[in-house]
Amino acid sequence: MKRLKSTALALAMAAVTFGAQAADTPAKPHSKAMGDILAESKPTDWRPLDPENTLYFELPAGRVVMELAPAYAPLHAENIKTLVREKYFDGLVILRSHDNYVVQWGDPSDDELDKSNPPKSQGSAKSKLAPEFTVPISAATTFTKLPDFDGYAPEVGFSNGFPVGRNPKTKQTWLTHCYGAVGVGRGNELDSGNGSSLYVVIGNAPRHLDRNIAVVGRVVQGMEFLSAMPRGPAPMGFYENPEQRVRINSIRLAADVPAAERSNLEILRTDTPTFAAVTDARRNRHDDWYIAPAGYIELCNAIIPVREVKK
Repeated sequence: MKRLKSTALALAMAAVTFGAQAADTPAKPHSKAMGDILAESKPTDWRPLDPENTLYFELPAGRVVMELAPAYAPLHAENIKTLVREKYFDGLVILRSHDNYVVQWGDPSDDELDKSNPPKSQGSAKSKLAPEFTVPISAATTFTKLPDFDGYAPEVGFSNGFPVGRNPKTKQTWLTHCYGAVGVGRGNELDSGNGSSLYVVIGNAPRHLDRNIAVVGRVVQGMEFLSAMPRGPAPMGFYENPEQRVRINSIRLAADVPAAERSNLEILRTDTPTFAAVTDARRNRHDDWYIAPAGYIELCNAIIPVREVKK
C-alpha cells in the first residue's frame, strides 16, 4: 500500500511539474505563409519576362510559357531562337512522355522513329554546337546562395530566377535539372545537341544529369499541359504509333507575338529579401498543419513565384 501511495504521489508531482513546464514553454511560432509574404511584396521585387528570351509553346490543350537563359547556354539559346523564328517546330510532335522523368518533342524522322519521311529541314540553324553543360562564373551569372546542403554541387542557389549549381574551385556554374527545366536532347557525341529536340523535366529532379547535357531554360507557366501527357508505352516513354503523338501547333518568341496576345507574367526576383523570406517560410513551416518543420529545403523544392499582370 505504501508503495502504491508513493507511486501515486510521484505521478501527481510529475503532472504538476509537466504542467508548469508546459505553461512556461512558448507557443509554436507562426511564420507568415507564402501568400502573405507575396501580398506584401514591392513592385521592385518582381521582374517582367524578356520577350526576346520567352517562348510560347502552343499545344492543342493550351500555352506553355518557357524562359530561355542565354547567360548559361548562349549558343543553344540563339540556335533555338533561329529554329523558332524559321518555324521549325510548327507541326512537329511530342515524341515521348517518360513517367516521372521528362516530356520530349522534336522530329520523329530525325529521331529515327519514323523512317517513312525525310527529316524536316532545320533551315539556317547550326546542326552541331559546342557543349554548354557549364559556363564560367562571371558577373553575367549573378548568384544568390542557398545555405542548405546539396549533394550534387558544392554550392547551389539562384541566378536571375533559375536554380543553379556552381563550383568555386573550378569557377564553373550550371543550370540544374529541377522540375520544369528545359534541356537539349543529344546523342553520345558531345556536340550532337543543337536544340532541335528539347525536353522538360516533369518528375522528380534528375540532378544526375547536371553537367552532362545543356539546360537552356525553364517552364514558368503551363506545366500542367506537359505533365498530364499520357505516358508512352514503349521503353523510355516513346510513343510507338504516330496517332499517339500530340501535334505542336507552333512555338513563337514572345517578341514576335502581338502585344495583345502575349502572356503578361512577372517573376519574383531571386536576389530580394522577399524571395529569401518565401524560401525560409518553406524551409521552416510553422502553420497549424505542420508538426515538425524540416529546417531544410532542397534546391528544387524552392518555389520561384510567377504572377500574371493585368493588361
